[in-house]
Amino acid sequence: MPDVLTAPLVVEFPFTRSLGPVLSAFLTGLRERVVLGIRTRDGRVLVPPAEYDPVTGEDLHALVRTAATGTVTTWAWNPAPRRGQPLATPFAWVLVRLDGADTALLHALDAPGPEAVRTGLRVRVRWAARRTGAITDIACFEPCPPGTDAPAGPAVPHDGVFPDPVTILTTPARLDYTYTPGRALGRHLAALADRRITGERCPSCHKVYVPPRGACPTCAVATGEQVEVGPRGTVTTFCVVNIKARNLTIDVPYVYAHIALDGAGLALHGRIAGIPCDQVRMGLRVEPVWTGDARHPDHYRPTGEPDAAYDTYKELL
Repeated sequence: MPDVLTAPLVVEFPFTRSLGPVLSAFLTGLRERVVLGIRTRDGRVLVPPAEYDPVTGEDLHALVRTAATGTVTTWAWNPAPRRGQPLATPFAWVLVRLDGADTALLHALDAPGPEAVRTGLRVRVRWAARRTGAITDIACFEPCPPGTDAPAGPAVPHDGVFPDPVTILTTPARLDYTYTPGRALGRHLAALADRRITGERCPSCHKVYVPPRGACPTCAVATGEQVEVGPRGTVTTFCVVNIKARNLTIDVPYVYAHIALDGAGLALHGRIAGIPCDQVRMGLRVEPVWTGDARHPDHYRPTGEPDAAYDTYKELL
């Protein structure tokens, strides 16, 4: 059996959204060391506040202040914190129902060990030294010393609106994971290392899938027959990219296209180069360009052949 292929992968991008009046008030309050919830028509107080009642779907507007102390309703110990988590030392993930709230808030609890955590534990907010209007303004929760509660914190303005409200949230989103391609895609990747492009044919509909999936999604049968395709193909459709992504090493604008390789039953993605963007067109015949020891084509370039007739690729759009 061949070695099992694995690869560490990271998906990372900045997530930006406008907050609206409810979440703006909540995050601005955290910046000012105040926790706000929202009251539903039947009197429940939701923390974090929701813009709509999760039961009735009604718009919610009645913001109310809750305490910065509360009770642990459930918890799980995290013995090995990962990058970007609230604390660098082992801690507990807890759901805390703040005093004055009817729902629980998920956050971290700084505790010396799992034996120090229990359902019903009284805890209080530990505020971050530098606050910007984000959930991380709550650095974590900490156990309340016996007979003490958190300080009351600053007063809420009479009109309920803090100066300089937070209206936009921008936060990094990141997913680290290890990808295992499986047998079908593993054989495809091994062929790419030899600068060959392969797919697998469905024994029922005879469509050749590139990259292979191990099974035909239409016929729901295994696709074990390997087929070498291309390397030349036809541009079926394309777009011109004018926005440069983070860490991108090529200049914009550039063209990204769907390319139906000769012998393939569907199109794959690829960048088109070696031709001005305004000259890329449907039906353009292209071939892969490999660079260095890359395990896949760097881009596709025109072959100089006449354009393919529309009828030859119209089913692959």
